[in-house]
Amino acid sequence: MNPHTPAAPAAGVFQIVIYSRRDCHLCDEAKAALARSTAGFPVQLTEIDVDGDAQLRERYGHQVPVVLLDGRKIFKFRVDETRLSRRLRRGA
Repeated sequence: MNPHTPAAPAAGVFQIVIYSRRDCHLCDEAKAALARSTAGFPVQLTEIDVDGDAQLRERYGHQVPVVLLDGRKIFKFRVDETRLSRRLRRGA
């Protein structure tokens, strides 16, 4: 298993991954938006620091934060809370 791939969530749990870095104000804003918009939904949230791996830093370094929902990229730079909540409601 790739060390940067989160473990599979339980059935019915949304898997959200945020690629971020320290001292990134957009990352902090995105994490707060994720916390607000996922409240009440079954979510497994994994944060991965892109600076901990050269390949991730190369892939995501200029785009962070990048947010994946169940393996698909849904946001970069900013999280649209309304859109995310709507997607989670549809998938629940």
